[in-house]
Amino acid sequence: MPMLNETLIRAPRVEGRQQLLRRGAGGASELSVARLRVAAGSTAEHVVADEETIVVLQEGQGRFAVGGREWPVSRSGVFTERATAAYLPPGATLHITATTPIEAVLVSAATRDGGDPTVIGPEAVRVNARGKGSYAREVHDIFVTDPHARRLMVGETFNPAGNWSSYPPHKHDGRDGEPKLEEVYYYRIDPPQGFGHQMLYTADGESVTHTVRDGDAVLLPYGYHPVSAAPGYRLYYLWAIAGAQRKLALHEDPAHRWIHEM
Repeated sequence: MPMLNETLIRAPRVEGRQQLLRRGAGGASELSVARLRVAAGSTAEHVVADEETIVVLQEGQGRFAVGGREWPVSRSGVFTERATAAYLPPGATLHITATTPIEAVLVSAATRDGGDPTVIGPEAVRVNARGKGSYAREVHDIFVTDPHARRLMVGETFNPAGNWSSYPPHKHDGRDGEPKLEEVYYYRIDPPQGFGHQMLYTADGESVTHTVRDGDAVLLPYGYHPVSAAPGYRLYYLWAIAGAQRKLALHEDPAHRWIHEM
């Protein structure tokens, strides 16, 4: 298991499929994460025999085809449109055709079973308002309570400029009786030259704060993990979770639960 100061993943964007995190390496035991960039007029494929995968379109227009079905897909950007995403069971091949340049994030978890391959659009995204005041944010459930995925839970969180999320701080590492879940955040910033802060800490004093920039990711193997957006910059993160059970289960830091009473 990595130390918390080893959990920042930063890699310049490149064309094609770019592995950011691989299950069994880099401290990850459950999740794999990749970024895929497909040039306009080009095609790409993705298939893994022993993992289910959720592909979240970040931007671009084209077509997804899998299992004999085909869907037109389009997203002008994560800050302007709700998600379009594909679910792939183990062994299913996704064919991607790009009309305009496409960027997508792929998250995977090991499983022998899987539901039917499918693509969902913005109308299927469940929008939740969370928090209040300076920690108000929107959380979008993409594949969380659906009948398709077996182990993965995936969604998106949107912080207004200057606001916090994952707040009050929570964790799901099993150390206080909650189910053990591994999580990864993948960040976008608007405007993209901005930044945010990802804090990770434990009750016994281990603590680190990463400065996160557009295209970064952070593995959250254990501990509390609040996020803040710098003033003037909206912050987004795609979150992916897998672990002991397919159910969101949190343990809030007892020192900060009082904020609910404000």
